[in-house]
Amino acid sequence: MELILWRHAEAQEAAIGLPDLKRPLTSHGEKQARHVARWLHEQQPKHLHILVSQAVRCQQTAHPLALPFVTDPRIGPAADVGEILTAAEWFADDKQRDGTILLVGHQPALGRLAALLLSGHEADWSIRKGALWWFSRRMREGEEQVILRTVIEPDMI
Repeated sequence: MELILWRHAEAQEAAIGLPDLKRPLTSHGEKQARHVARWLHEQQPKHLHILVSQAVRCQQTAHPLALPFVTDPRIGPAADVGEILTAAEWFADDKQRDGTILLVGHQPALGRLAALLLSGHEADWSIRKGALWWFSRRMREGEEQVILRTVIEPDMI
């Protein structure tokens, strides 16, 4: 199984009267989302399942992919690592492991999840706005391993 974490692109700052879930992307954020979406289309894995936070900024980040996705509040702004792993079915049986799950979500949960996957412990790692981290899970000599395949930031493309 593979897991792709994509932090939403740059969004408007919080403003009085604008609920957090309604904050849209800035024009720069829209450009970031288009760049990463174009790169992801070129690398698109088979059996891709996309889960997106209900926040407008995450929905707008996923939109340039032009692929169907499911809105899942378990990966919303207040999500914790356990909720995200459950949503992604990271612990699903072997039959599910051939697919790739793309999660479009938020800090700090995505950074904490990345830390857990790579180090075995949650820590406050930072994933930049619009960045994508791609993980694979594999068996090696009878031991399950998680590897980081790539990190893509919008300004790298």
